Amino acid sequence: MKPIKNKDTALEKINDLFTLAQQSFSSDQALANRYVTLARKIAMKNRMRIPKELKRCFCKHCYKYLMPGVNVRIRTRGGKVIISCFECKKFLRIPIR
Repeated sequence: MKPIKNKDTALEKINDLFTLAQQSFSSDQALANRYVTLARKIAMKNRMRIPKELKRCFCKHCYKYLMPGVNVRIRTRGGKVIISCFECKKFLRIPIR
């Protein structure tokens, strides 16, 4: 996979992959996870960050696409949002401002 010359094009492709992951999650979870993997590879190859709203759509440990109520639990406790992944049994804590 070659780096994309324009960062805007790469960001657009990442957004498209996350949209495809969201649409295909109900029918094929493996395909949604593959879209997340491809989006991460594009971001790493182009040395850019995935936007914050998209970062919270996948697990940081197993890189699976997260759908609340299906494979993830989201709770608030002690001034933090706790995201628990059912796939790898890990969790992520995000502070609330």
